[in-house]
Amino acid sequence: MTVNSGSPGWYLRRLSRMGPREVGGRVGDAVRRRRWRSALPDCPSVTGARFTAVLPAGAVAAVPPDAAKRLIAEADRLMSGHAEYFGVDRDDLVDPDWWYDPKTGRRAPWGYAFDVPYRDEDAVGDIKQIWEPSRHQYLTVLAAAYAVTGDERYAERVAEHLRSWWGANAPLRGVHWTSGIELGIRLLSWVWIRRLLDGWPGAADLFEGNPVALNQIWHHQRWLAAFPSRGSSANNHVIAEAAGQFAGACAFGWFPSSARWRADALRSLERQLRSNTFGSGLNRELATEYHGLVLELGLAAVAEADAAGVPVPAPIRLVLLRMTDALAAVVDSRLRPPRQGDADDGHGLVVDGAGTDRWASLLATGDVVFGRLDWWPAVTGTDVRTPLLAALIQPYSKSGTAPAVSRPASRPAHFADAGMTILRGPAGIWCRCDGGPHGFLSIAAHGHADALSVEVRHDGVDLLADPGTFCYHGQPEWRQYFRSTLGHNTLQVDGADQSVSGGPFLWTRHARSRVLVADTSDAAVGGTARWCAEHDGYRPSVHRRRVELTAATQELRVVDEVRGPRRAVRLAFHLGPSIAADLAGNRAALTWTRDGVDRSATLDLPGQLSWRAHRGESDPPLGWYSAGFGRKEPATTLVGTGFTDGTEGFTTVLRFHG
Repeated sequence: MTVNSGSPGWYLRRLSRMGPREVGGRVGDAVRRRRWRSALPDCPSVTGARFTAVLPAGAVAAVPPDAAKRLIAEADRLMSGHAEYFGVDRDDLVDPDWWYDPKTGRRAPWGYAFDVPYRDEDAVGDIKQIWEPSRHQYLTVLAAAYAVTGDERYAERVAEHLRSWWGANAPLRGVHWTSGIELGIRLLSWVWIRRLLDGWPGAADLFEGNPVALNQIWHHQRWLAAFPSRGSSANNHVIAEAAGQFAGACAFGWFPSSARWRADALRSLERQLRSNTFGSGLNRELATEYHGLVLELGLAAVAEADAAGVPVPAPIRLVLLRMTDALAAVVDSRLRPPRQGDADDGHGLVVDGAGTDRWASLLATGDVVFGRLDWWPAVTGTDVRTPLLAALIQPYSKSGTAPAVSRPASRPAHFADAGMTILRGPAGIWCRCDGGPHGFLSIAAHGHADALSVEVRHDGVDLLADPGTFCYHGQPEWRQYFRSTLGHNTLQVDGADQSVSGGPFLWTRHARSRVLVADTSDAAVGGTARWCAEHDGYRPSVHRRRVELTAATQELRVVDEVRGPRRAVRLAFHLGPSIAADLAGNRAALTWTRDGVDRSATLDLPGQLSWRAHRGESDPPLGWYSAGFGRKEPATTLVGTGFTDGTEGFTTVLRFHG
C-alpha cells in the first residue's frame, strides 16, 4: 500500500499514535508558528563577545599523519567544488545554490518556513539533497584542513560560504528552518568551525564580531528552544536538537538567554539519552546508524561541557559508556556493525576525509574517553576526530561526577532488552538474530518489518544481507520495499508485512517478538550456538524461528515454523552484492572473493517451497542492496513460495566450505 504522508488519512493515523500530552504540545507549537509569522524579534545586542572554547595546545599536532592526509585530500576535492551526497555527484559547491536539488533539478520555494511542504518532492525536490550541504559538515572538514595545514584558502572558503548561507537563509524563511535536527546539527557545525578557525585572523570578524552571524546563532537557538521534537517523535531528532542547542549555548554563550538555553538543553539531553537507549547500551530505535549518530552527538555535547567547565550529569557519561561497549560487542571481524533498521548516512560531527572508518573512529574515541576492555576488537585505523575530542573530553575515570560502573567482563552476545543476539563462529562467521521490539515509541519511525530476520557475514562479507534503506521521501514504492518483510531474511505470510505501515515513518500496528532461547556459547571454539524466537504479527498464526550455528561443521541451520491454520508463505534470503549464486532446484551454490581469496558456501533451501532467484527487478522491486542512502545496486534474492499447514517446519542450511 502506498501512503501519502500529507494526506488527511495520514494525519488521522499519525494523530492516533499520539498521547494527550503530545497533542497538547503540538497544538501549542501550531499557535506559536502562527504568532511567529508576523512577529520576528531582533537579536539582542552583543558587545565584547569573545570565543574561549578553543582547542588545547597540541591537540591538532596529535592528528596522525595518514588521517591528516585523507582530510587534506577531501578538503582539496571540496575546494574544487566536488562532493557526493546520497549517490549524487555534485560539482557546484564552489558557489552553492542552497535551495537547489541536483537530483530532481528543482529549487525549494521561498516563503515562511512552516508553509514549505518539504515532504512533497514535486514541490520542493529531494529534501535530503537540499538539507545535507546546509548541515555545513563539509565546512567543518575545510576548517579542520585549515587547522592542520594553516592554509588560509580553506578558511576563506569557509567564510565565503557561511556568509552566503546566512545571506540566503534569513531566520524563518525557507526550507532550512523547518526541521529541528537540521538546525541542531548546523549549530554544532558552526561551533566546531569557529573552534578550528581560531588561528585564522578573520575568525572573530566572521563570528562574534559579525552581527549577521550573531543574529543567525540567536535565532537558531530561539527556534530550538521553542519547537523541540515531542512525544512519539522524540527519537534521534531530539538528541540532535539538544546537543546542538547545548553546544551553541556553551561556546556561543553571549546572549541573555544563553544560561537558560544551556541548562534546558542539558536536562533534555540527559532525559532523552536515557529514553533513547536500552540498559544494555543499544539504541532503542533498533537502527544501527542512529546508534552511531546519537553516540557522536552525545560525545560532542560532553566535549562542549568539559571545554566550558559545565558539570555533566553522571547518567550522560554512563549512557555513552554503555553505548560504546555495546558497539564494541556487536561489530563483526571487520568492525562492521549490524545493518538493522533505517540508515540515512547521518553524522553528528565530521572532520575526517573519505576512507575513514566511522565505527573504528567511535571505538578509538571510546578507548581514550572510557578505556577499552580486554575483549574489545582491535582498532588499527586512524582518524582526525578522536584526538580533537580527546583533547576536550575528560576521561571517564577522571570526570569527577562519573560513578564507578560494572562493565562486561567478556564480550556480550545477547542483548535481551533489544532482542538482538550475535552468534559467532570460526573464520569470522557472524550472525545477527532479531527477536526484539519492532521499533521505538508508538510510531517506530525508523523500524523495519524485519522480525526474526537474520543477517550473516563471513569475514565481514555480507552473505545473507540486510538490504538497507535507500530512500525516505519521494519514491514510496522503494521506501515500502526496503522496510518490508519481503525485503528481509525472514518469512512473509499471505503477502503481508508483519507490522502495518501507516506512512513512510509511521507504523500503526507492531509485531511483538519474544526470544525463547539464546545460548550464545562461542561456536568459534567448537560448540553450537542456539537461538529461538517467535512473533505474533500474523495472528492468529505465530511465526517461530530456530537458528543453530555449529563450529565443527561450519554450518548455520535455520528452521521456520508457522503455527496455526494453512497460510501462503514466502521465505526470502537476500544475498550480499558480492555473492554470486547458482540456483538449481532448492540448492544454491554461493561464491565470492575476499582479499584475493575465492570463497564458497552452499545454501540448501526448504524443499517444500518453490524457489526462484530475483535480481534487480523494479516492478515490483525485488533483488536490491543499498550500501548507503540514495544508492542501490542489484543483488540476488532467493524467494521460496508455498503453503504451510502448521505441522512441519521449513529448514534452511548454510554450509561454509574451507
